[in-house]
Amino acid sequence: MDATDPKDIVRRGYDVVSLRYDEAYGAETKYHSLLVDLCGRVPTGGTVLDVGCGSGVPVARTLAAAGYRVTGIDISEVQIRRAREQVPQAEFIRADATTASFDAASFDAVVSFFALIHVPLTEQPPLLRKIAEWLRPGGCFVATMGHGEWTGTEENWLGGGAPMWWSHADAATNREWITQAGLVVEHEEFIPEGDGGHALFRAYRPWQSKVT
Repeated sequence: MDATDPKDIVRRGYDVVSLRYDEAYGAETKYHSLLVDLCGRVPTGGTVLDVGCGSGVPVARTLAAAGYRVTGIDISEVQIRRAREQVPQAEFIRADATTASFDAASFDAVVSFFALIHVPLTEQPPLLRKIAEWLRPGGCFVATMGHGEWTGTEENWLGGGAPMWWSHADAATNREWITQAGLVVEHEEFIPEGDGGHALFRAYRPWQSKVT
């Protein structure tokens, strides 16, 4: 592990706190309204990519149970192992999302909850362009991103004995990046957490568009 590499910090952090994270953030019940809304937008039997899928619960498990073909990607080996155990009907790939490759127009939806905030700022716009390319025309993108600009590390995250690293742009910058990727933002809201919070975006790839 490179103690100075943000991606290594993130990978190792989630390897260490995988179970603790699910307990701390209520894995069984979180994102309920977001997933209900998503299921109303994705065609029956459609394909969904979960970027930063974690342990597979609740996103991949809920969507797979609803009949969607789900692919999850995560940088943490422990998270991917647990996801495969908990959601055997979905496909999970251990990889860095910024270097991942999928066929163009291969997903009806791409979701990413509290994962893009761990990607270095310079790599977020290129990743968003890739996500836009992976979406089919009309496909939906739902993600939590930064609300206020901040980059930093917490040394003992969740009391698990490992550091964690984040990198946030502000909401206006994130909205601009999503738009520049070729997507249309149709909804934005503030999701509070502690003394701060995150920005939730819902966007779609237009039917008549050329993703840049």
